[in-house]
Amino acid sequence: MPISHMLTSAQWWKTWVVRDQYTYKDIPDLTGKVAIVTGANTGLGYATMVALAARGAHVFLACRSKERALEAIARAKGEITALAALTSSSAMEVISVDPKLEFLELDLNDMNKSYRAAQEFLAKGLPLHILVNNSGIMNTPYALTADGVEQQFGVNHMGHFVFTLALLDRIKQSQPSRIVVLSSMGHELTVKSGIDFDTMNDEKASDPFTRYGRSKLANILFAQELAKRLAAEKVYVNVCHPGYVNSDLYRYGKETMGQATAKVVALTTHCIAKTPKKAALTQLFLATSPEVEARDIRGRYFIPIAHEIRPHRWANDTKLQEQLWQYSEQLMREKVKET
Repeated sequence: MPISHMLTSAQWWKTWVVRDQYTYKDIPDLTGKVAIVTGANTGLGYATMVALAARGAHVFLACRSKERALEAIARAKGEITALAALTSSSAMEVISVDPKLEFLELDLNDMNKSYRAAQEFLAKGLPLHILVNNSGIMNTPYALTADGVEQQFGVNHMGHFVFTLALLDRIKQSQPSRIVVLSSMGHELTVKSGIDFDTMNDEKASDPFTRYGRSKLANILFAQELAKRLAAEKVYVNVCHPGYVNSDLYRYGKETMGQATAKVVALTTHCIAKTPKKAALTQLFLATSPEVEARDIRGRYFIPIAHEIRPHRWANDTKLQEQLWQYSEQLMREKVKET
């Protein structure tokens, strides 16, 4: 299924010719704020974590590997120290050269581990002002999660669904607060019905690209429905497409696209894709900009850099939003064993 909605959208093309709507200089002082960034050891998550910590936030790197997270923390501290020495007008001001960075073990491939990760954070007694659901996988070969759920849907949506809902009371207690969900323009690359709940785990009913699109559509539907349910709270839930980013999301290319196509994609990515640091600005806008609260921005979809547009009609289908919520909630009740 071609990505036709955005490519024919005047809103989408306009973002190519107007200036970026957010810069690193725009990030406010975050002293006293506590944030969690999933997948913060690499790519977009790493860039987001560095920016939040440099501006004074206490950031938890919610990752599967402790070793890689600790390596990322050490690297981030070095980058923040170097950033503090810069005097250029374009450099982000560093609040602290000794940033507060901690590892939080999170395995989105397992709903019970996602739930336990949230409980581990809650046990610390800290507020939670910013949650960035950044982590994800893309176009992976067919597989099931530990819970028997198609893996791209399970990791990209269900793991974050469980993690977010387990943290939600603390997020509400900490308001004004933000929840940022990462999606993709790939949300259009899904089945005709938007989400095929009945054939979710049928390998023959989809391919790696439509499974990825389904998971990314689920991200937007979840954000839209959650924003509605939090309409009376000062909890601002929004979703973004970070753009074409030079990251390790394409590491399964040879297995799903073939070696020749994967080489072309790798070369194209190297030549034209945004760096994670540049691409992270849209999610940083939603996580930190005072404009979000001032304009009461919630349940909205943004693309680079911090431009709001309308997603595909599936994402605005209120019945589908509710259907996904009920499906996800039922799955969570069946699989998560609260202790």
